[in-house]
Amino acid sequence: MKVFTLFLLLICATGALFADSGRNAIPSDNVNSRYTVESVSVTKKDREKLSKQLRVDMEKLVGEKFEQNIVDNVGRRIRKELRAASVMAKLSRGNTPEHVKVEFESQPRKMEEDADVTKFSYHSQQGWTGGVELGLDAGPVRVKVGMQSDSNELLERYAGITAGAVVPVGERLQIRFSFDNFHEQWNQATLEALSRKNDISGIYRTRTNFEPSIRIAALRNLTLTAGFSFQELQTQFPAARTEGSHAVITTLRYHRQWVDSDTSGQELDAGYSLRAATNILGSDSVYSRQAVNALYSRKFKHQEVLVRFGAGSMDGRAPLYERFVLGNTRTLRGWNKFEIDPLGGSRMIYGSTSYRYKVFELFYDTGSVWDRKENAIVRNSAGCSLLFGSLRDGLAFTVGFPFRDGHITPLFIMSANF
Repeated sequence: MKVFTLFLLLICATGALFADSGRNAIPSDNVNSRYTVESVSVTKKDREKLSKQLRVDMEKLVGEKFEQNIVDNVGRRIRKELRAASVMAKLSRGNTPEHVKVEFESQPRKMEEDADVTKFSYHSQQGWTGGVELGLDAGPVRVKVGMQSDSNELLERYAGITAGAVVPVGERLQIRFSFDNFHEQWNQATLEALSRKNDISGIYRTRTNFEPSIRIAALRNLTLTAGFSFQELQTQFPAARTEGSHAVITTLRYHRQWVDSDTSGQELDAGYSLRAATNILGSDSVYSRQAVNALYSRKFKHQEVLVRFGAGSMDGRAPLYERFVLGNTRTLRGWNKFEIDPLGGSRMIYGSTSYRYKVFELFYDTGSVWDRKENAIVRNSAGCSLLFGSLRDGLAFTVGFPFRDGHITPLFIMSANF
C-alpha cells in the first residue's frame, strides 16, 4: 500500500506540473470563402513522406476558394500519414489581394500512444470473450477504466476490472500505472492435468496486479518500458492462502510504417519482453520469462500480406498465468489450446502467414508449445476468414482446419477488436 500511495502522489504532482492544451487540433481561422488559396505547402522533410495522392490533393486546393472544412480534412490526412502528434494549418496573406497562403506545420509524435480497446470473440471450443475499455483526458493525464471476461489469452478465464493512468513528462517520457482485479475459472482439462503434475504451481481463485512503470521514447521508432508487477494470488490447494508474484518488467518495442500511397504501404512491429520475479521484491515465486514477437505487413491496393512470428522461454517456478499458450483466436487457429496442452508450456514458438484480397483472407499457422526436457510437437493449421477492417483489427469470421492424422474437424472463430 505504501508503494501504491507514493505512486498516486507522484502521478498527481506530475499532472499538476504539466499541461497540454489543444493537442491534435487544427485551429479554425476566421477566414471566409471569398479568399482564394494562393499556395499550399509543408516542410520539405514532411513532403517527402507524404503519399503521391495526398500531394496531388493538396495542389488541387490552389486556385480554389478557401474552405475551412477541406483544409481541416487535409490536415488530418497529413497527421495520419506522418503519424504526427498534431498538424496546424497556418494562414498568411498572399501576394495577390484576396488570396491566402496555407502552410501545414507538424509536431512529431514523441511517444507511441495506447489505443482504447474493445474486444469481443467467440471460439467454438473455448467459449466467449468480451472486454471494454474507456479512456478520458484529465488535463495531460490519460485515465482508463475497463471490464473484461477473457477465456482466450491464458489457461484460465479471468474476469474483473482494469484501471490505469498515463502521465506525460515532457515529450519523451511517460509515467504509467495500471491495476487489475480478476476472479479465475478453470477448465476441467487443466484441473485433471494439474493433478498429475507436482512441479507446476497450482490454481488460484483471484489475482490482483499493481503495475507502476515508465515508458521512454529512446529513438524515433523505439520505445522502452520498465517497471514492476506486484501480483497477489489467492491459492486454493493445498490450502487457501495468499501468494505474491512480484517481478521486474522490461519491454523494448520497435514500430515503423512506410506509407507509399493511400492504398499501399508497409508496417513493421517487433518487441522483446522480460519478466523476472525475485525474492528481493518479496516474491514467493522466482522465475524469468522472455518473449519476442514480430509482425510485418505489406499492403497494395486491395491486397495485403501479413507475417507473424513469436517465441518465448521461461525458467523457474512461475504461476500458471505466465505459461505460454497456443490454440486460441489468434494463434494456431483451428486448434483448441486445451487439446494442445491443458497446462501450457515453458517454451513456445509460433509463425503465421496471411493473404487478404478485399474481405477474403487465407492463412497458414504453425507452432509448438512444450516444457523443458520434453520433445516439441509441431502443429499446423490453415483456414479462411471474412474480414471487415484490417487483418489485425476489425471484425473477422474464421474457419480453421487443424492438420492431424485420421480426421479433420473444422473450428469456428468470430473476433472483433476496435
